[in-house]
Amino acid sequence: MKKLSLVICFLLGIVAAQAQHEVNPFFDAKGQARIQTAEFSEAPDTIITTFHRQDDIIWSRYVYRIIDMRYKQNFQLYFPTRYDDPNYRNLFKIIVDAVVDGMPIYQKNMDLIKPTFEEPLAKTMIPTIFLTGDPNADYSDDPTHFDIAVSDAMLINYDSINDKLKPNFYSFEEFVKNQLKYLILECVFFDRHTSRMHSKIMAIAPMSSDKIVTRDSMLVANSVLESMMFWIAFDDLRPYLAMQYIIPSQNETRRVTYDEFFAKKLYSSYILGEGNMYNRFIPEYCFTYEDVKKEQDRIAREMLNFEQDLWEY
Repeated sequence: MKKLSLVICFLLGIVAAQAQHEVNPFFDAKGQARIQTAEFSEAPDTIITTFHRQDDIIWSRYVYRIIDMRYKQNFQLYFPTRYDDPNYRNLFKIIVDAVVDGMPIYQKNMDLIKPTFEEPLAKTMIPTIFLTGDPNADYSDDPTHFDIAVSDAMLINYDSINDKLKPNFYSFEEFVKNQLKYLILECVFFDRHTSRMHSKIMAIAPMSSDKIVTRDSMLVANSVLESMMFWIAFDDLRPYLAMQYIIPSQNETRRVTYDEFFAKKLYSSYILGEGNMYNRFIPEYCFTYEDVKKEQDRIAREMLNFEQDLWEY
């Protein structure tokens, strides 16, 4: 009987201990709000990847989209523009830090829009891509421009002694103000195993607005390729996106990483073109705003109708 009483007391103690939990106030002793955070480990174990068998994919389509930082829904990708913010980094700074850390980037192909991930750019070539403007150009007519040395104009410098890349954030704010767009290559596909459509970002390319820009529809492809800096395999960038919270918008307690932001498609984008045999973008064969909008709607409608038509009887 005594043993039974001890066992009952022991079990009751365990239940009572499990029922109790620490209650933390939202405001600390100094009256500062406690924002829920998470300690990121070096291993990006927050990434979840869905496995799709090749035999289950019965339909797929490539789509090129533009993510414009001037759209309100994309402000969280553009801000903060300061390089020394202690808590947050914008998308471009994450890319710069990832490149310095050794993430491979790939040269754009001037003859083919689709990226080819064969040979990454050499370290010695990377600083020439992260260059603010043209140091040899004449800016005497531009009162807002200030002259800086070539080494300071490079956002990333190469240390030949240690064979490493080093960031030079002296020109970061000058550089990031022109980083207004990103081109993404998206694959939309139907998986018969899950019986629904899926989409995956395969590649992303930063676009610099201070490059050659034209309003001639026949030269849009050249203009896009000129403004592109390089291609990044999106899966190479994901470990860095998963380790950084995005700056909150109107809700400080909403903690979302960049990886979640892209996975949940919280950004706004518009269709620039699709994979086609002519290797061209929509503005190259649609010459008015109305025609461009109709073509974008046609592509989006065809992808939606494909899934809907599968269930028609």
